[in-house]
Amino acid sequence: MRMRTLAWWVWPSRMRQAATSSRCCRTRPTKCWPPWARSAGRRTTMRHFKHMQASSANEAASVIGKGNALVMAGGTDLLGTLKDEILPTYPETVVDLKAIPGMDGISEDGDDVVIGALAKLADVAESETVRANCSALAEACARAASPTIRHMGTIGGNVCQMHRCWYFRVPDDRFHCRRKGGDYCPARIGDNRYHSIFGDQDGCFASSSHDTAPALVALGAVVKTTKREVPAEEFFKANGVRSNVLEDGEVVTEIRVPKAQKSAFQKFALRKSIDFPVANCAAARLADGSVRVALGGVYPAPVRSASAEAEVVGGIGESSAAKAGDAAVVDCRPLSNNEYKVEIARTLVKRTLLELAD
Repeated sequence: MRMRTLAWWVWPSRMRQAATSSRCCRTRPTKCWPPWARSAGRRTTMRHFKHMQASSANEAASVIGKGNALVMAGGTDLLGTLKDEILPTYPETVVDLKAIPGMDGISEDGDDVVIGALAKLADVAESETVRANCSALAEACARAASPTIRHMGTIGGNVCQMHRCWYFRVPDDRFHCRRKGGDYCPARIGDNRYHSIFGDQDGCFASSSHDTAPALVALGAVVKTTKREVPAEEFFKANGVRSNVLEDGEVVTEIRVPKAQKSAFQKFALRKSIDFPVANCAAARLADGSVRVALGGVYPAPVRSASAEAEVVGGIGESSAAKAGDAAVVDCRPLSNNEYKVEIARTLVKRTLLELAD
């Protein structure tokens, strides 16, 4: 694509200049834009919408299946997207799930830990059941966002949150990117320091921002919805503005996580106490003795690394963990500004696997 087809603030030189400001922060990316680009044409108040309190997941699914409606659990992601009018169409109705009974529980069911979609991230992080059987997930929830957000946000909302790509998140569709029906991804030649290092997914170079996603993939979890059950490894996929395979009229109800012998989670973020991951990693030794490794923050979806897993089949030690780290990044194709993430991913894989060592 020729440079002249893009607005001037997409150009790498301009983006690097804007990003040098001390005000630049990944969680508030629009601060990197010039004042006129941040404020021109923006509303000062959120638009009106109808609020509906659902009494069951099936009722909520029925309402959103009719179109132009969205579901809300904790609201920590959705309300920000509505305020900035990030979505291509504004919903007429927001269906609140919080009052649905029985969807916030955490229990054991045979060889699985069952977590309701409305379980708060803080509750999952502090659950003795989760910590004893799938500690990587507990640690992932404990490292997500801030304490305030963890007490509001739900695990169902975390797995369904939209990408944090700052081109996608710029208000009022100033960048009509691939996820919004456009024909290009501005990150390909723009400021891509936090984007994918494993290429694109359907033309999008965003990186997954879920802390729980790699843990669920490594643990072999299954996401249950009102229509079906989807393995976590297949759940996260570019789907328009969504970052998952959910269809219209489909709501996540629970997550089933197989009990693991041992699991671990590592995260690298600019600020340890609050930020989304630059990269994260989870590894698990399952009940059958096999080891699974998954990376997040390096591709639009979490990446399970079979090549890294192959390096530790004979056991986990300093040497095999280092080889697994090398194997995990052998297929990396970093963009112009994010080659540094390759070394971060390599190191996270090694450190996470060493936590599983006997």
